[in-house]
Amino acid sequence: MIQQAFLVKINPVKQKMYRLALRLLISKEAAEDATQEVIIKLWNRRDKIKDYTNFEAFAMTTTKNYCLDELKAKKNNNLRIVHQNFENNSISLQRELEVKDELNWIDKIVNDLPQQQKIIFQLRDIEQLEFDEIIEITKMKPTAVRVALSRARKKIKESLTNKHNYGLKKG
Repeated sequence: MIQQAFLVKINPVKQKMYRLALRLLISKEAAEDATQEVIIKLWNRRDKIKDYTNFEAFAMTTTKNYCLDELKAKKNNNLRIVHQNFENNSISLQRELEVKDELNWIDKIVNDLPQQQKIIFQLRDIEQLEFDEIIEITKMKPTAVRVALSRARKKIKESLTNKHNYGLKKG
């Protein structure tokens, strides 16, 4: 496979790979490194790419496995969450701070989920992949994927509800 053909295949999935790596590794730098490493791995296996029926699923699976290996090897639990994805000059500073606080809170909730739930939530609700693709990436049974996603959503909802109701409770 020539470089141009490889780029045509990798470019549509590169951002999804990065977002999955970011969700798992938390650090932007670690996610960028992981994405680069996976792209290099895929390039080195470029002659076998034609054998895969779903290149995107293969790339996402490779990214997931690489990130999980990194987490096991380096114990990256001390990486800080840093998100600068929110910019809107038309809202007040107070509202901007509230939104950033809410996004940080959601990130904390998602990052506290069990690894499997975190991955499935990222793939379905953030990347908006189909269940068949998630099943192929995670190598899980369809029922297990749906249960894990349901539990992740329930935990996120409960945590947000508890946070917002905290100020309303009378002591």
